[in-house]
Amino acid sequence: MGRILGIDHGDVRIGIAMSDETAFLASPLTTVQNGKGAVDEIIGLIEEHQVEKIVIGMPINMNGSFGPATEKVRKFSAKLAEKTDVPIVESDERLTTVTAHHNLREAGLDGKQRKGVVDMAAAQVILQDWLDTQL
Repeated sequence: MGRILGIDHGDVRIGIAMSDETAFLASPLTTVQNGKGAVDEIIGLIEEHQVEKIVIGMPINMNGSFGPATEKVRKFSAKLAEKTDVPIVESDERLTTVTAHHNLREAGLDGKQRKGVVDMAAAQVILQDWLDTQL
């Protein structure tokens, strides 16, 4: 299996994570500003890293229902799908940002330091959770 890209879609920033070549371990990669050029920037990463699959975190309410955030992510996913043939799969992202904050706190980062990396850390959690279910 090749590399897999993980996406944590946010209103301001989009966190990006990438798996290793064996699709076993996810690592934070970068953050993309959410806006007009975001899809094209992600397409560039897909091509640069020869991504074979995309895992996008789907915001699902704690009761299992879908809300406005889910619709935003689905629209973004559709725009991405229009520009690439790489398969896109949805993954439940409940509590991934909480987990990312916890992991970053444990690593010794304070609130200001976490703000700059939490989106890609959340993407890493989303991707690693998905990878772990594929074993």
